[in-house]
Amino acid sequence: MKGILEKLARGEITVAQAERLLRVWAVEEVAGLAKLDIRREIRRRVPEVVLAEGKTPKDVREIALRAAEQAGRAIISRATKDHFEALRRSLPGELTLEVEERARMAVLRQKDFMVEKAGGKIGLLTAGTSDIPVAEEARIVAKEMGCEVLRAYDVGIAGIHRLFQPLKEMLEADVAAMVVVAGREGALPALVAGLVDVPVIGVPTSSSWGLGGKGLAALASMLQACPLGLTVVNVDGGVAAGAAAALIANRVARAEQAGGQETNR
Repeated sequence: MKGILEKLARGEITVAQAERLLRVWAVEEVAGLAKLDIRREIRRRVPEVVLAEGKTPKDVREIALRAAEQAGRAIISRATKDHFEALRRSLPGELTLEVEERARMAVLRQKDFMVEKAGGKIGLLTAGTSDIPVAEEARIVAKEMGCEVLRAYDVGIAGIHRLFQPLKEMLEADVAAMVVVAGREGALPALVAGLVDVPVIGVPTSSSWGLGGKGLAALASMLQACPLGLTVVNVDGGVAAGAAAALIANRVARAEQAGGQETNR
């Protein structure tokens, strides 16, 4: 990093070039447990998310504390009550902990850490109430990436009249992308994609049973959907959908801001 900054100071590279070089910089090792991509946000504009599933509460705590120390924030996903309790235990005074139990997520922050508003807007819909935990994963990730998230839950095709008002409000707010979460037959993302002019990210959930259960029918339905502009993440992939939507929305916002600056010159 020092070399990059010295080149910038000497005028050998531009600020934009320095920013690109910084995005390829550094992976932090945590006591042999994990390799944290501490500077992922510099390089990719996506924060590091620590998957708690399959890890002991002690390991999650150590990884999250190191990430928060180095990057200012740690996002933890797929956490259990035991993970939350380990994070709460003897929390250092310079850190705060925000727990989102419905989403099974937590955000550990340094007290002076602030999420910079990026200007992006996304819409977030669920077909049913049972799809909300996965949608909340997407919301939290997008929010932590500086996006404004407009959401409407339980608007699936079993009562299609519930969809149109929130969808209209999202389009009036000029969202740049939409995340649509559905289980069972997974029809809602295709329906929405046939109505809007922005990218739609479909998220199949495992809230289904019988033939095609555990999200397989919803995933297959979304992959077979006719409307163009619909892309699909894996079953229960709320984190992935939130990150993808936020990248799209924030890039649109940066382009609009750059265009406005050019117009004002």
